[in-house]
Amino acid sequence: MKLQEFSSILEARMVWRKQGNKIKRAVRCTSGPRKGRVVATSSQCSKPINIAKRLNLKRTKAKLGGRMRFKAKRTKRMNPLSRRLRTLNKRR
Repeated sequence: MKLQEFSSILEARMVWRKQGNKIKRAVRCTSGPRKGRVVATSSQCSKPINIAKRLNLKRTKAKLGGRMRFKAKRTKRMNPLSRRLRTLNKRR
């Protein structure tokens, strides 16, 4: 095992995520500017943040935040794929 691979293990933790109608493996960043975010590879945890995209999402959440929260909660409660994902990501 190389030192690079070991450092990536420390900065990310493996989780499962929903992408379309499939469940895929991903990593949750434990350090860096994207701490707490689920990304495809651990190398994305240390990439810089795109400020334009961040501001755009901030404006969208200010406008539609309540509606987005309600729809997300309903999906997580009702969708069978989301329910299975919840059990897969439980810490053992």
